[in-house]
Amino acid sequence: MSMQREPIGVIGTGYVGLVTAAGFAELGSDVYCIDIDADKIARLERGEIPIYEPGLEEMVSRNRERLHFSTDIGTALDKARLLFVAVGTPPTYSGDADLSAVNAVVAAMPASDRHALVMKSTVPVGTGRNIKRVFVEQGKDGFRYVSCPEFLKEGTAVGDFLHPDRVVVGDDGDWAGDAVVDLYRPLLSAEHGGEEAGELVRTDIASAEMVKLASNAFLATKISFINEIANVCEETGADVIEVAKGMGLDDRIGPKFLQAGVGFGGSCFPKDVNALKQLAGNSGYHFQLLNAVIEVNELQKRRVMGKLEKHLGSLIGKRIALLGLAFKPNTDDMREATSLVLSARLQAAGAHISVYDPIAEEEARKLIQGVRFADSALDAVTGADAVVLVTEWQEFRDLDWAQVAEAMAGTTLVDGRNALDPGLVRDAGLTYEGIGRGTA
Repeated sequence: MSMQREPIGVIGTGYVGLVTAAGFAELGSDVYCIDIDADKIARLERGEIPIYEPGLEEMVSRNRERLHFSTDIGTALDKARLLFVAVGTPPTYSGDADLSAVNAVVAAMPASDRHALVMKSTVPVGTGRNIKRVFVEQGKDGFRYVSCPEFLKEGTAVGDFLHPDRVVVGDDGDWAGDAVVDLYRPLLSAEHGGEEAGELVRTDIASAEMVKLASNAFLATKISFINEIANVCEETGADVIEVAKGMGLDDRIGPKFLQAGVGFGGSCFPKDVNALKQLAGNSGYHFQLLNAVIEVNELQKRRVMGKLEKHLGSLIGKRIALLGLAFKPNTDDMREATSLVLSARLQAAGAHISVYDPIAEEEARKLIQGVRFADSALDAVTGADAVVLVTEWQEFRDLDWAQVAEAMAGTTLVDGRNALDPGLVRDAGLTYEGIGRGTA
């Protein structure tokens, strides 16, 4: 898209780092990717992609000559002035973000007046201020800092990078912020000199840091809200699908994230909601709404147990099949996946569990014990007293439900994502139980 593109460094080759690196390579930049995991770097050099993300392997392969992988941070410092930081910031036991990886990157930076750290990792508000203070204390006050939060969604990350709805840049109004905006320029709207539809939000560093946390917390709130509505629908006979449709047509509300189900998971929503709650608490403010969002999300997973017990009675000795393990379709990410909670609680209740996921089995085996990993969806449901749809993979939507009914020992199907046609399921002789579907 551009004849002259600035080379960049990307520190951290996890999900965010690798997609960001491949995306900028697609735009024409040489990208120097750094990671302390020598095995991961060796795999990337061989062209092996350590995560599942549709389109990512092809984009990396297509831009192989522009992507350079190393464990030596000096390589990136020599070649690029902008160093995008995409290291993990997992929650600690206290609920605060673990910034040890970020701090290690800061400590590894030399004194320089031509480099800038560009923070893609999700960090608490105030992190940029603290990093700039550390730079001054260490005699690195020439090092610039930019907050540029990522908004990639797993399963659609490649498209999200190339066609962003917004690019947020928080900086001190210096060359570093200008350089980051220029990198993203082709993806911005014509108003901002680009060719895509992305809007530019250029602001101060603290506000940029807050945008990411606030966005994810609001989306999580929408999910918990519609799940509460779904639970009321079950008590009143209303259908949450119809309710959400009517609500979503109001442009003040919108239809996105109004899909009732068994709760949210993944690497962002649970972590960011807790992080914002913790940030508020550390600042002396009690964020009551987020407490409710978290509680509703946990209770929603428990309600599946109640639905199963309603149809099966005691779960001791019962055979339950879980279809889907990843926290959402089109990813192998098992972080905070609902399947982790369900499999553990079902086993605690005395049930025998079989599971199947078309992509996430390898990751799931590291986290789930005591279950039978099936070779296919039909294998998983064979002999089951009940089936729970946990992840709405297209493969499950397309199942022959008459075949499923014939293979099962029982007739109960809990559609944990409201992804199936209740009529088709019932026509196959199964008992359909959705989330907030009322008498549908």
